[in-house]
Amino acid sequence: MNQAVTLPGPGEPTVRTLLLRGGDVYSPADPFATALLVQDGTVAWVGSDSAADSYARDADAVVDLAGALVTPAFVDAHVHATSTGLALTGLDLTGCPSLAEALRRIEDFVRTGGGPSGLSVGGLGVLRDGVLMGHGWDETTWPENRPPTLDELDRACAGAAVYLSRTDVHSALASTALRALVGSGLAARPGYHPERPLTRAAHHEVRRAALAHQTPEQREGAQRAMLRRAAELGIGAVHECAGPDISSPQDLTALLALAAEGDGPEVFGYWGEFGAVDTARRLGAVGAGGDLFVDGAVGSHTACLHHPYTDDDAHVGAEYLTAAQIAEHVVACTESGLQAGFHAIGDAALTAVVEGVRAAADKLGPARVRALRHRVEHAELLGPDTIAGFADLGLTASVQPAFDAAWGGSDGMYVTRLGAERARAMNPFAALLRAGVPLAFGSDAPVTALDPWGAVRAAAFHRTPEHRISVRAAFTAHTRGGWRALGRDEAGVLVPGAPASYAVWAPADLVVQAPDERVANWSTDPRSGVPGLPDLTPGGAVPTCLATVVRGRTVYLAG
Repeated sequence: MNQAVTLPGPGEPTVRTLLLRGGDVYSPADPFATALLVQDGTVAWVGSDSAADSYARDADAVVDLAGALVTPAFVDAHVHATSTGLALTGLDLTGCPSLAEALRRIEDFVRTGGGPSGLSVGGLGVLRDGVLMGHGWDETTWPENRPPTLDELDRACAGAAVYLSRTDVHSALASTALRALVGSGLAARPGYHPERPLTRAAHHEVRRAALAHQTPEQREGAQRAMLRRAAELGIGAVHECAGPDISSPQDLTALLALAAEGDGPEVFGYWGEFGAVDTARRLGAVGAGGDLFVDGAVGSHTACLHHPYTDDDAHVGAEYLTAAQIAEHVVACTESGLQAGFHAIGDAALTAVVEGVRAAADKLGPARVRALRHRVEHAELLGPDTIAGFADLGLTASVQPAFDAAWGGSDGMYVTRLGAERARAMNPFAALLRAGVPLAFGSDAPVTALDPWGAVRAAAFHRTPEHRISVRAAFTAHTRGGWRALGRDEAGVLVPGAPASYAVWAPADLVVQAPDERVANWSTDPRSGVPGLPDLTPGGAVPTCLATVVRGRTVYLAG
């Protein structure tokens, strides 16, 4: 950063009064701000360098930003920490170009025991009794256009117990040895197939079997890897979406305890189990939701649709919760003052959510339901009626722009699964904002990578142009939006009185990017008083994080 006085490093004592100056500060309090004063972990003042002179004399430390940009730290509103850590340190098949290459990588990984020294980085690839975990394969991008058969998988893994989640984490490859750990009852579970990847309840069973063989040390290593990577990317807080079909109570409580040590981003936990309001409170969760599944995912043919899949006309996906069950859960959460949330992707699932929440509002009164800001994760195949329902019921859309970047467009997976018309309707961010629906951006890591600037870019340059939003609106959804989804309106913005959670970025030319040519050109004029952000035009590099600070405490410092 070339500071005159550097920020305290991670683990070092915090400075009570810190003045940052000589850069650009992204703040609605002053669109031309170049200095920021932090006192006791709270933003105390934002303004110009010339006005900062009066604070410099009394500050405990002064940092010369040397032209760097200071913004609020990002919030990733949907992550799975342990699974992300395992993907970061284990076998990652994301971007693998073919089935043949995937099988080769599996074979190499098993042969080396998870890495050149017999263990992957952090010892996480091979678990204590030989269960190997990996993630990220996507058969829709392979020339073979199919996943491996069970026989092919068993040959590649030489008889080892292997769990390999698909990129959407709603189906998985499970070797014969891993299936044997579950037992003979696996074949009776919905989603079981003797040769193909497992979905639905069968998938949940093999995932539980694999995760059950983690030691506490291996789990902590994965969680630390995820939190460290988040901090390196300017992320100051994450929403962990846990649940009995995704992780375990022990996994969530261990993560919350690790985050409480204060060495990394803040963690807010959600527990996605139907009717388990008391369990969510006991575990320290802020909501009884997150990945409480109403349906599955498009890529695994389990997102619940009104009409059959284009490439599999025998199926309309999986319905895990009915509208009546959704209403029951929302009533229980609302009466206990706890936020509810649901995973819903397909149009039929989203219709059920709106009908269920509306039934709860009819019973308890709309104001009580709206006050809790119940949320919907992913919310992809929305139409005008469901968008209007979200707005009317005060629902927050917790969405992942990287999904469109990965699977949208005229030749993406959405078109293959849904056809062109329904694919064009996916992830309508602009329509949601026009209707007044609050947006909170996340990654759903490890489904897509932790990459906040990439998510902002994906929303601003959506592959369906009418769904694009401005960079400024996308940035707000990835910062303040995550805090608003928690009911904490004071955070996520650098104004006096707000928590001093911010990121420092390498100097860059700042612009005010409109979503497309339909937006008035004056909005790019500095005289408009709109603070600028780095140019995110596709093809360019995303900003480099120099430091991440959480409530005045440095959790990452480059170099």
